[in-house]
Amino acid sequence: MSLRVAIGAPFQREGTSELPEGTFFKKLSLDWEWFTPDQARRLADIGVGEGLLKREENRLVAQFDPATVEVPEEFQPDESLLQERSTFDRILSALAGEGVEKQEAVAAMNRLKADRGLTMDGAAVLYAHRQGADVAGLAERAREEL
Repeated sequence: MSLRVAIGAPFQREGTSELPEGTFFKKLSLDWEWFTPDQARRLADIGVGEGLLKREENRLVAQFDPATVEVPEEFQPDESLLQERSTFDRILSALAGEGVEKQEAVAAMNRLKADRGLTMDGAAVLYAHRQGADVAGLAERAREEL
């Protein structure tokens, strides 16, 4: 997942799971020229929204082990990372992390939607839960979006 790579790279290169926000922004914008400073801030906001980062005072704390991220030598993140993802897309990503094929997941979600009269997000949360994916935060988000 390139979002995890783009967010994890500054932490990995510094050998830590916690960075001052300014250092995070500087790495992404000035040092590597992956994003503008405003885009780097946006990436941090998205990372917080996705549960990949946590803000503590003026620091960003990775909510995953940055050492496990593989950053290809010629990695260049796409600006599409700066777009907010829907709850459904986030659930599909969580399922992919569990090894579930996207096509299989969507078909099963459509059956749940039809059989139980759920919204697509509701069916996605139920299916993901049954597959063992941690989607508690996404379930709350799906409820809020109703």
